[in-house]
Amino acid sequence: MTTQVVLLVEPNPRVADIIQESIRPLAHVYHHLEFESARRRLGTVRFDFVVSNLRLGAFNGLHLAYAVNAVAATRCIVYTESREPALAQDVRRAGAFYEVSDRLPVTLPAYLAGSLPSADRRDAAVPDRRAPFRGGRRSWDRQLFDALA
Repeated sequence: MTTQVVLLVEPNPRVADIIQESIRPLAHVYHHLEFESARRRLGTVRFDFVVSNLRLGAFNGLHLAYAVNAVAATRCIVYTESREPALAQDVRRAGAFYEVSDRLPVTLPAYLAGSLPSADRRDAAVPDRRAPFRGGRRSWDRQLFDALA
């Protein structure tokens, strides 16, 4: 498997460490604490993925997602601390995938290793796509199923 190159924009170093640890075998990560330095980095390195917290001070992850749209073949994942359906729609309109931060250690490796559709088609108003005992193909569904078994 090819190592992915990821730009992670997370202002909390502790959260960034957890996210980086979850993808360490799959990716080389450039971590930035704030929007401005991350935006400058976009012009110097070709990234396979940009993973950003939505809340980045004066700017936000949506600004970064729109900047990423100009870079060919770069996928963007924007996350929040809690499920926020209205913001999830904004993230999808920006051409990015939406996640909740506590799910990232499970879902992010699947994003990096899998084949993604052209757009995030999930409905953020629905917390889990399938009933927990049915399982599912998404990593979070499998994680939830394993925890309940």
